[in-house]
Amino acid sequence: MSSKDVAVLKKILQNIESIMKYCADCRSLEDFSSDTMRLEATVFNLMQIGELAKGSLSDETKAQIKTIPWQQIYGMRNRIVHGYSGINMQIVWDTVSVDIPMLHKELKSIVETNT
Repeated sequence: MSSKDVAVLKKILQNIESIMKYCADCRSLEDFSSDTMRLEATVFNLMQIGELAKGSLSDETKAQIKTIPWQQIYGMRNRIVHGYSGINMQIVWDTVSVDIPMLHKELKSIVETNT
């Protein structure tokens, strides 16, 4: 894995950690969506993750890391950016509460192995 790709993965990890920090006290969709600043900061970081995954990370690295759903990550970015039929906050919340912690664990392990 190239040093550029490791740097991109570290940036994605930073975005993930920001989301986890913003949402640390959220236990439900209602908690999450009650603070528009938290919601907007979280959605921004999800967009950044998708953009980095699609445009900055090499295809070779994405092919090498088969445990990460790269297409779905970029698909989330597209839904947010283009607002296809509005943003479904339940999907965003499910991503934040279920997928982000798993992605954090997986990427942290990969970054630690490659640094």
